[in-house]
Amino acid sequence: MLPGPGKCVLFDVDGTLIDAVDNQRRVWGTWAGRYGLDAADVYGVALRTRPMETFAEVAPDQDPGECLALLHELEDEDVRSGVYGAFAGAAELLRALPPRSWALVTSNYEHRVRGRFARTGLPVPPVLVDAAAVDEGKPSPVPYLLAAERLGVRPEDCLVIEDAPSGVEAGLRAGMTVWAVNTPTPAPGVHRHFPTLSEAAPEILAFARSRTGASARYSS
Repeated sequence: MLPGPGKCVLFDVDGTLIDAVDNQRRVWGTWAGRYGLDAADVYGVALRTRPMETFAEVAPDQDPGECLALLHELEDEDVRSGVYGAFAGAAELLRALPPRSWALVTSNYEHRVRGRFARTGLPVPPVLVDAAAVDEGKPSPVPYLLAAERLGVRPEDCLVIEDAPSGVEAGLRAGMTVWAVNTPTPAPGVHRHFPTLSEAAPEILAFARSRTGASARYSS
C-alpha cells in the first residue's frame, strides 16, 4: 500500500460521527431483557468491554455464542430501522478532508458502519478498522496502530478523535494525539477537548492539511 499523507485523522464512529448512543442503549436493554438482566447494569459493562467480555461478566451461565448471535440480530435490525443521525458538521468535515488522510476505527462491524453511513450520507474512507480486523479491541492500542499502518503513517503523525474513555486510552497508548468531542467533560489524558464535533471540525481539518498542501476548504 502506498504511503499516505504526512498527517492523518483516525475517527471513532459511534458517539463521534454517528449519534447512536440511544440506539446502543436500547439494543443492550432489549438484549438484557431477553436474559432477565438489569438493562442499566448491562449497558454500564458494555460501555467499557467488548461484547464477549460483557457476556462473561453479566451472563456467565449463558452460551456466549448464543449471546453474540442475539446481539448481532438486534444491532443489524437497528441499522435497518433505527432512528439516528450524523452529528452536525460530520458530513462536511469528512468530505473536506484530503484523500487518504483519514480512517475509521470502530468497535463495531464494517457492514453496520457502511449501513449507517449510507443512511446518513457520510462518505466511507478506504481504510476502516473494525472489530473483525483485530484480536484486541479498545482500550488496546492495536486498532489505532493498525489504521496508521494501513495509511502508511507513523503513530505520532495521527490525530485520534474519540468520545469514550476506552477509545481515548487506546489512542494515547498508541502514541497518538487524542482529542475528545461530543462530551461535556474530557476523559483523562486527552490533549484537547471540544464539546461538539462541529466546534472541533476546523481544527481537525487544519491538522490533516498541515503537511499535505491540500487545497480543500471546510465550510460549516
